[in-house]
Amino acid sequence: MDNIRNFCIIAHIDHGKSTLADRLLERTQTIKITEGQMLDDMDLERERGITIKSHAIQMEYKHNGQTYILNLIDTPGHVDFSYEVSRSIAACEGALLVVDATQGVQAQTISNLYMAIEHDLEIIPVLNKIDMPSAMPDEVEDEIVELIGCKREDILRASGKTGEGVDDILQAIVERVPHPTGDPKAPLQALIFDSVFNSFRGIIAYFKIENGEIRKGDKVKFFNTGMEYVADEVGVLKMDMVPRDVLGTGEVGYIISGIKDATEVKVGDTITHVARPCDKAIAGFQEVKPMVFAGVYPIDPSEYENLRASLEKLQLNDASLTFSPESSVALGFGFRCGFLGLLHMEIVQERLDREFNMDVITTVPNVSYMVYDKHGGVKEVHNPSGLPEQTLIDHIEEPYIRATIITTTNFIGPIMTLCLDKRGELINQEYVSGNRVELHFMLPLGEIVIDFYDKLKSISKGYASFDYHLDGFRPSRLAKLDILLNGEPVDALSALTHQDNAVSMGRKMCEKLKDLIPRQQFDIAIQAAIGAKIVARETIKCVRKDVTAKCYGGDVSRKRKLLEKQKKGKKRMKQIGNVEVPQKAFLAVLKLD
Repeated sequence: MDNIRNFCIIAHIDHGKSTLADRLLERTQTIKITEGQMLDDMDLERERGITIKSHAIQMEYKHNGQTYILNLIDTPGHVDFSYEVSRSIAACEGALLVVDATQGVQAQTISNLYMAIEHDLEIIPVLNKIDMPSAMPDEVEDEIVELIGCKREDILRASGKTGEGVDDILQAIVERVPHPTGDPKAPLQALIFDSVFNSFRGIIAYFKIENGEIRKGDKVKFFNTGMEYVADEVGVLKMDMVPRDVLGTGEVGYIISGIKDATEVKVGDTITHVARPCDKAIAGFQEVKPMVFAGVYPIDPSEYENLRASLEKLQLNDASLTFSPESSVALGFGFRCGFLGLLHMEIVQERLDREFNMDVITTVPNVSYMVYDKHGGVKEVHNPSGLPEQTLIDHIEEPYIRATIITTTNFIGPIMTLCLDKRGELINQEYVSGNRVELHFMLPLGEIVIDFYDKLKSISKGYASFDYHLDGFRPSRLAKLDILLNGEPVDALSALTHQDNAVSMGRKMCEKLKDLIPRQQFDIAIQAAIGAKIVARETIKCVRKDVTAKCYGGDVSRKRKLLEKQKKGKKRMKQIGNVEVPQKAFLAVLKLD
């Protein structure tokens, strides 16, 4: 056990974590690097150049004549995947804090660092990309010293591209990161920190052993679900899975026990022996709190059960996805899914399409509100259609977040304007170092779920980093905006919005839908309503057939008779005709500006 080191790599987006991980794997001769970012094995990760999943891999390193086993977990840097990071941190004793020498400390660096400090991890600061011509190693070192209070000589300089300084990092991991502590003789206690679905072998759970040991063929029990299994295969994670007969305290590995049902494995659960169970589960990580809710519906209603199975399998691999069944008048049966952010929502939609061939419609994302009625009751509402009658509502509270934005001084003006337009309040601003400023805002979560991050990136030329956490609920003047097609409300397009923005939003939605809904043989009235009051209207004119073409000459009453006959037919058609709303229309509502 003294020769095991478990560590993860944490950093902001694009600070070179995965490239540095490649160099560590290469230097310890774990694998041959054939292309960049070997641990990012999902097509989506390769295409977008981001890490979506945490990846665990074992390396062997010789130091002073002894062989050390290093378990590395590479983590995502985007704020939407911070739950992945929290789980990786729970399975480690140390962390490499990677900072880009050209960009300095950014918001997500700070937020991941605090998470690691809460878990008492040994932090090794690494200055990456020092080979770049625009690197500012001295200034960035000052920022790191100020951030974690370490000595300047503790900071390692490295380059993931050229491999410079990689040996120093490996040496520092062996010397500075503490070995796992646990009792090999105690009953088995292993923390599940991730799981994947394999169509041939069932569900594979990844764990870290805190106490005791596990052997192939042992009868094991999952503590929280109470299910019992036989460990058909246990082993360690190299680039592929490598079976072993026994795994001891402090080791990171996998277990295959032929589990078929996705609901039986919970990330954060504890594995123990049936014969000699441990007395309590390991305190796992906090329950995930979804920030953005959207309805996901199959385009073909008969695919509902397949969609449920696909979401369950996806949830194994991405524990921060939550879902519950719901139904909609316009779209039939589907699920209300909770995501950690908009990028997370986009990735889930893309993975459903690629990995499970599911065609889905996603409704407008929104957040959850607390609705207080006049009898003193309170109800959590995720969907505008779940609101009680307007006359029964006393007041509505919406979630607020505390946002941290780090940027350079020349972008303060536009960023402040953006936040104040989104009903934000400035709490304080402090200068971090040189010309960099840290701004703290209170913002309603509902205002940032759709396009805030994209706008922030474009007005600051990509130079603002953004991080946030929930900060309770506050009363707010909200109005429910309904969209009616021929007098029928389309519940998938309804939205809860602030009263000041409701009318302009209604107008924009009507104009947008007029362009997107195809013409029918009858007039379609598109209306936006707040309660019983119509605030905007557009009409899509019908496609007409020239019924009077065959009338040449003669009395005008012949034409009139034909037109009256057509009018009656249109009226009858309107009673039974239904309006098809294309998927483009739902997506267009997201991009109203």
